[in-house]
Amino acid sequence: MKLLNHTLLYLSASLVFILSIWAVVFYFSMMDEVYDSIDDGLENYKMLIIKKASRDSTLLHKNRFDESNYAIRPIPRELALQATEDFRDTAMYMEYEEDYEVVRMLTTYFSTADEQYYELKIITSMVEGEDLVGDLLHALLWLYVAVIASAFIINNRVLRKIWRPFYQLQHELRGFKLGEDKSFNPPQTKVTEFKDMNDTVAELLKANIAVFQQQKQFIENASHELQTPLAIAINKLELLLEQSRSDDARQLANAIHYLERMARLNKSLLLLSKIENRQFAAGERIDFNARLRQQVDDFSELLHYRNVQVEVVEEATLTRSFNADLADVLITNLLKNAIVHNHEGGRIRMVVKDDSFEIANTGSAQPLDTEKMFARFYRSSENSTSTGLGLAVAKAIAQLHRAELTYRHEGGWHRFVFRLPS
Repeated sequence: MKLLNHTLLYLSASLVFILSIWAVVFYFSMMDEVYDSIDDGLENYKMLIIKKASRDSTLLHKNRFDESNYAIRPIPRELALQATEDFRDTAMYMEYEEDYEVVRMLTTYFSTADEQYYELKIITSMVEGEDLVGDLLHALLWLYVAVIASAFIINNRVLRKIWRPFYQLQHELRGFKLGEDKSFNPPQTKVTEFKDMNDTVAELLKANIAVFQQQKQFIENASHELQTPLAIAINKLELLLEQSRSDDARQLANAIHYLERMARLNKSLLLLSKIENRQFAAGERIDFNARLRQQVDDFSELLHYRNVQVEVVEEATLTRSFNADLADVLITNLLKNAIVHNHEGGRIRMVVKDDSFEIANTGSAQPLDTEKMFARFYRSSENSTSTGLGLAVAKAIAQLHRAELTYRHEGGWHRFVFRLPS
């Protein structure tokens, strides 16, 4: 969920809560005002009726409401002196509505000049609570819709404009990659918080670029510095091997073997570092079918030596934008892994589809450890020639090109599937 919509969600929930409380408070406040106004009117009617009754005694015998809104009946003196004036809601049958309706009734008491005591009841129409609540909820609903619509418009126009520097910064960061010549250009803004964020990000990237350049230079220098003495040492040992006796030859051969392994390890680590640092050029259109066939031809002698049969099934043509050197390294590592970890007289099956290729091989009956197999220096066997970096390099190449390299053990076959994005 985007930040603006996230803000709108919380704003909407807050408005529902606030408007609901406001509606309850408004309802009771309005009802209090309505009762106060009606009761004042009833008090005024009481005074007028009592004055009129003092002049016209016939009113004292009107003990039913009928067409008027008051009724008078005589009561004992003791009851009149003990009673108190009372306002209350009651129900009365209305001829027009043909139903009982709520009215407001004032019950009071008075006496005439001849000390006769009477009870006076006055009624007046009352606002129906259910109708009032319904109207209030209806108005509240429209108020809520209007407020949310206003908030949505403000959120998508005003706030989006305010947050524009943030989105521009996000766009710049998404397109920025270490190792490329593209410079980082933070957006210009007058908002203090965004300016501070831009300055912080710029300083952080500047420090990371400096560290990256130092690391890159160190790796390249260290690799080249190691390659030269390793090559010289191997050459000198090979000369000594030609001139040595049989006992010394075995030790020299072991020394050469370990030095060659160290040289391969150095090259693999350098390659892995370059892949992770994105130091390879942009890709070109690669025909994976042709490169898979070429790699099979290149490994033909090793395949013949190990007596391993290779079957290539081309269900479709797989072409993608890919770095050519890395494509060869990827296929070489996967194919070499299938050969080295195969058994004598085993099989390799390569299947090419329009979005992926699979290299499957026979071998150990036990599946590989999927949690460790792509880790650096992990070896599933005691093969002394393996550096333990082949699958790690293949995984790094897949991640660089946003592809997927997966493994599964099925039907006695170890299957590696390299799936490219569309």
